[in-house]
Amino acid sequence: MSQTATTTQTASKEATSKEIGATSTLKSVLNVRPTPQGHWVGDGFPVRTMFGYDTAAAVTPFLLLDYAGPHHFEPAMQRRGVGEHPHRGFETVTIVYSGEVEHRDSSGGGGRIGPGDVQWMTAGSGLVHEEMHSPEFTMSGGAFEAIQLWVNLPAKLKMTTPKYQTILNGDIPEVALPDSAGTVRVIAGAFNGHKGPANTFTPIDLWDTRLAKGKGAEFHVTPGHNTLAFVMKGAIVINGKRLKEAELVELGRDGTTIRIDAEEDTKLMILSGEPIDEPVFGYGPFVMNYQAEIRQAVNDFNAGKMGRLGSTL
Repeated sequence: MSQTATTTQTASKEATSKEIGATSTLKSVLNVRPTPQGHWVGDGFPVRTMFGYDTAAAVTPFLLLDYAGPHHFEPAMQRRGVGEHPHRGFETVTIVYSGEVEHRDSSGGGGRIGPGDVQWMTAGSGLVHEEMHSPEFTMSGGAFEAIQLWVNLPAKLKMTTPKYQTILNGDIPEVALPDSAGTVRVIAGAFNGHKGPANTFTPIDLWDTRLAKGKGAEFHVTPGHNTLAFVMKGAIVINGKRLKEAELVELGRDGTTIRIDAEEDTKLMILSGEPIDEPVFGYGPFVMNYQAEIRQAVNDFNAGKMGRLGSTL
């Protein structure tokens, strides 16, 4: 799925200076990205691109976040989605909240994911893949909602062997927050001693979070990591800054604590990761370090070195 929009707001003094406990401090609020205009990726994914790789230095190790839906699809006979296309140099992470997506790629990876499931594809040295609605969802229609996140690979791993991980909802630990404030599904990394099932090349935390109206919680992240929070539904105050539906906040590398208070029942994703402070040169579905590597990727794809898919499933 796709590419960008941005707006800057200054961090509040409260968010940059307030201390939490003896040794941890609130992370500063650097930027709030408002709801961008939507567009279609293929005919199956109506997305809003919360950030793209043109701002990679600010959000590293993350490259792109597409929010697909919420959208209601009518029943159909022809499957919708995105047909065969290549990638090199990074990973794609697709999280489904409603609807179903089928994936297959030229490395032999593939599978179907539904509500609560995740697919984690390492493009690495290069592959082609397709992402389509499942035949059953195509015929039944219904609500569709998903996130696709692109995660960068460091230079030394950009040409790693491609691989695919299907992560089912039942394999993702769900952790209750204190005072019945909500829950956290740990997709990657760890939260309160619970480890997520995703295998990652760079240290990353992905916390799929629910907060109840009127409740709040503190989240502690690794010092020096870049941290983002994206609200899919509801409204929160995070480190002194209000965030509403389909908005994303960038937090500084300083501090170790995020304080979130929910003004409404809220669904949000918290992303935190170790920065990859290397050059980023992207062109469409390829993200490398230098322009010459992009030219090589295009040549390799055109020469069939990333493989091909057979007939449609």
